[in-house]
Amino acid sequence: MYGLTRSLLFRLDAERAHRLGIAGLRQLGHSRDLCESLRENALEGVTPGMAVEVAGLRFAHPVALAAGLDKDAEAVDGLFACGFSAVEIGTLTPRPQPGNPTPRLFRLPEHRAVINRMGFNNHGAQEAATRLRARTWKPGPLGVNIGKNKDTPLEKAVDDYVACVDALAPLGDYVVVNASSPNTPGLRKLQEPEQLTLLLRAVQERLASVAPGKPLFLKIAPDLTPEAVDEVVDVARACGLAGLIATNTTIARPFEHPLAKEAGGLSGAPVREPANAVIRRAYLRSGGALPLIGVGGVFTAQDVYEKLRAGASVVQVYTGFIYEGPGMVGRILPALAALLARDGYTRVQDAIGAEHRAPVPPSASGVGAPKHL
Repeated sequence: MYGLTRSLLFRLDAERAHRLGIAGLRQLGHSRDLCESLRENALEGVTPGMAVEVAGLRFAHPVALAAGLDKDAEAVDGLFACGFSAVEIGTLTPRPQPGNPTPRLFRLPEHRAVINRMGFNNHGAQEAATRLRARTWKPGPLGVNIGKNKDTPLEKAVDDYVACVDALAPLGDYVVVNASSPNTPGLRKLQEPEQLTLLLRAVQERLASVAPGKPLFLKIAPDLTPEAVDEVVDVARACGLAGLIATNTTIARPFEHPLAKEAGGLSGAPVREPANAVIRRAYLRSGGALPLIGVGGVFTAQDVYEKLRAGASVVQVYTGFIYEGPGMVGRILPALAALLARDGYTRVQDAIGAEHRAPVPPSASGVGAPKHL
């Protein structure tokens, strides 16, 4: 069914197709009964062992939606109807901004990838807050991803993030500091340890005031060196963050393509392994003590499983959803359950970070012990 829809959408300019998709999901969200019915169907493959708890939040299963698809909180209910365990909106900035000039969104179907240089286009934190206040159906955690306006000097960036916390933190279940988009000039400099520490401590302080106990995550780039990943993990732990989201889009171009020269962040299948490498490094650096949400190149249950075994507790999708469509979650969950069962796991929790643990000999572990392949 989605194959035909996708073929029609892919005939359109990528951004126009995106707007049509959001409009359809927004319209779906107006019918609570239909949303609940569709979500129930999508979650038929969920078992009790698939539930994951991260930072005190319960995820019915580990497949969630990443930020970037619904920047303005227009289609949250429609997206939950697709079966995602959590939905993350944004990136939102304090003031509305149009983003970068068009064209700024490009599909690369041969590589199952997308390049975007949207530039935090959004209608501002206050408008999103109004939409969130009107929501009554809350089937899973809602994340709020925040950033700075393009025309805000880097030395004033903290003010923008704090303003977003004021407007949005009480309305979401967790907050994400986006300091890793390649499409806002200079933003990635905020990942450097000294600036990052100042930013995170300021956000934490305001969060404790306006939304006490609300978990705070940091979204990081796949282009960090291993040593830089270590530094970010150390800062995150020192600041008491709830976890990291690894990773954002990459500025690398690991292939030849007519569109490869386009500026912006690359997402989709080519980012899978770089993202997994960052997840592995962050998991090892923290000894598994810092929760990780993995994102990058997720299309199948196998992709989800790889990120879980690498150390992610929850796995987000974005580009995969564009290519796979609204039935994606419903297809992934039974296949993920089969992968877990194949390796002797009865709970998703037991597979998290499994590739870093030594195999347990069958004679020592008893029947049904994980094989850790």
